[in-house]
Amino acid sequence: MIGRLKKFPEFLKEVKEELKKVNWSTRQQLLAAAVIVVVVAAVLTTYIFFIDIGLSRLVQFLLQ
Repeated sequence: MIGRLKKFPEFLKEVKEELKKVNWSTRQQLLAAAVIVVVVAAVLTTYIFFIDIGLSRLVQFLLQ
């Protein structure tokens, strides 16, 4: 346990060095990705909504 605590500062140093290598996205890239996610989520939600309504009506028709 104590060995792990002694290695922790070295771990943090390595994390800091690795984060310097990260290619961070620009604000425009993040906004574009967010818009794509929202649009795809809306389209899939609408699709599933209509499929659900259609299947519900089909089941109601078959059970009557």
